[in-house]
Amino acid sequence: MKNILLVCAAGMSTSMLVKRMQDHASAGNISVNINALAIAEAKERIKRNEADVVLLGPQVRFQKSEIEEITQGKIPVAVIDMKYYGQMDGKSVLDSALNLLGER
Repeated sequence: MKNILLVCAAGMSTSMLVKRMQDHASAGNISVNINALAIAEAKERIKRNEADVVLLGPQVRFQKSEIEEITQGKIPVAVIDMKYYGQMDGKSVLDSALNLLGER
């Protein structure tokens, strides 16, 4: 099972997106664990190798280089497309994460 970590300023706005991603994963029989966390808590999880891919909310995209430094290139890090984020398009964000993991 792959662990997808969504990161935003407080971990709240991405919670709805996580739900929609989980719905699409269930419908497609895709085995993933998806969590949304605030940036500070996410950094700790990443340091403990508890994520296979990290997706940043557009509002924290400025922290991408810092997250990449923590992952040391071992975990894919990307910013969620603003269009998908604004539409809460769980399917497209899930597909993006799976692409980064090489599973699509």
